[in-house]
Amino acid sequence: MAKEITARSEDYSKWYNDLILKAGLADYSAVKGCMVIKPYGFAIWELMRDQLDKMFKETGHLNAYFPLFVPKRLFEAEEKNAEGFAKECAVVTHYRLKTDPDKPGKLMVDPEAKLEEELIVRPTSEAIIWNTYRDWIHSYRDLPLLINQWANVVRWEMRTRLFLRTAEFLWQEGHTAHATATEAIEETVKMLNVYSDFVEGWMALPVVKGVKTPGERFAGADDTYTIEALMQDGKALQSGTSHFLGQNFAKAFEVKFLNKENTQEYVWATSWGVSTRLMGALIMAHSDDEGLVLPPKLAPHQVVLVPVPFVNDELLNVMKDLEAELKQEGIRVKADSDETKRPGFKFAEYEMLGVPVRIAIGMRDLEKGMLEVARRDTKEKNLVPREGIASYVKALLEEIQSNLFTRAKSFQQNNITIVNNWDEFKDVIENKGGFAYAHYDGTQETEDKIKELTQATARCIPLDGEKESGVCILTGKPSAQRVLFAKAY
Repeated sequence: MAKEITARSEDYSKWYNDLILKAGLADYSAVKGCMVIKPYGFAIWELMRDQLDKMFKETGHLNAYFPLFVPKRLFEAEEKNAEGFAKECAVVTHYRLKTDPDKPGKLMVDPEAKLEEELIVRPTSEAIIWNTYRDWIHSYRDLPLLINQWANVVRWEMRTRLFLRTAEFLWQEGHTAHATATEAIEETVKMLNVYSDFVEGWMALPVVKGVKTPGERFAGADDTYTIEALMQDGKALQSGTSHFLGQNFAKAFEVKFLNKENTQEYVWATSWGVSTRLMGALIMAHSDDEGLVLPPKLAPHQVVLVPVPFVNDELLNVMKDLEAELKQEGIRVKADSDETKRPGFKFAEYEMLGVPVRIAIGMRDLEKGMLEVARRDTKEKNLVPREGIASYVKALLEEIQSNLFTRAKSFQQNNITIVNNWDEFKDVIENKGGFAYAHYDGTQETEDKIKELTQATARCIPLDGEKESGVCILTGKPSAQRVLFAKAY
């Protein structure tokens, strides 16, 4: 594996793309704007997916699956949602091809196979799901309805970037129905906390939990809650959202229930989702110029065993025993006995792949009862006693996980800057980067003007932010609370 990638300091965007391609996470496809997720990248996504799925089920949710296609009339039912996604929709108009009579060997759309009703390839599934819920919900006894689906969606993006923004991507979307607004809001916050716990606890990436401004709100929602993470280049990444939908979709699709007082009322709704965009966050949060740096919890191989300087029967036996010991501790381990590659090549390869721990097995060290253990996060190498190595490695993996979070947390805290006027705001956005914590007057006009002048957007109103009177950095008008602004992906 060629190790060279563009330096982060030279070109962050190219560094990111180089890393994805060289580490074998994904590749470009024949479909413009779409990507192929390669086995190593998909193995990371599976670890993410499986842990999130476990967390969803622990909070009472069940998985289901709904159609990829949404009839146009259903998509139009909730106007704000339809308008919000209209420009990104792929539309199916015909159901058959035929041979082109003017171009032998070529196909054309059969004009006689036009659909009676056009189908939208789902950009999100609220419409098809709430149309279905109408048949599932009749009484308060049917509530709450807590459903999640793992699916792909299509949003026809003009400017794409691997994992962060592609025309088709993988995600999960939860859609829940409740008897009261209070229950729905509690669900919205609960799932935001699930996302926060996952991103911080598994991805080792600190986030700010907050509420979106009206201008950044999900189309069709009464409120959008978000977790915002900071990448190493100082840009923010929206890493998960949870929406309180009020009764908007229930009214659009006539989803009512008979309450305990025997009267009909509309249900209250939420939706929430994360996507393969989290892969982009994982890559950008920790990696360096040598390649990926993966938190142990999400590393397909937590440990790699490499014999040095060559492979022989004795080393292979030791490696086999080590592999069994580590697996006994629940550690994901790869034993590399490939004789066609030199140890130095393998070391660089596993650095590129972000394997958290590398154990070199050499005859000289073994004669002393020792093994060389290298950690990816700090690049430290130590000789460690062969006896008790599994317990040592298990503790080391926990230490690496903790260290990555601590390092990212320090970066986040050092890049949240309180600003009190327009000059300070511009200086942070244009030079320092990160979050600018600023007052603004809460109007859409001001939010749009700030974005026009600086390319910074309102990321969120932090949930733990205190009410604090001040004046807008741009207009000087009164403000009751600071908001986080940043340039973002």
